[in-house]
Amino acid sequence: MDWLAQLLFFAAIAAVFWLLLIRPNVRRQKQQLAMQESLNVGDQIMLTSGIFGILRGLDDDRIELEIAPGTTVSVVRGAVGSVVPPAAPSDDDAEAPSRSDAEEI
Repeated sequence: MDWLAQLLFFAAIAAVFWLLLIRPNVRRQKQQLAMQESLNVGDQIMLTSGIFGILRGLDDDRIELEIAPGTTVSVVRGAVGSVVPPAAPSDDDAEAPSRSDAEEI
């Protein structure tokens, strides 16, 4: 009976290990792969190295990334870390007082 308790203890440790470490990592990898598969020309992306650019071409396993006007590099699709959402201009920025206006108040 003592061996059954030890077996259940090790099974519980393995289940906790799987729930806390392996399962979230697999889910994150699936999301990353889905994001890399859904890339479109014109998307602004950030590479895993931190380089930002605009996606100019797609191949099976490579992408063409414009990092500066007229400068295009070819990188593997797996190097894409995230798609940067376009920055929407906000009305608050135009209405916010400047620093000199705030000091006068």
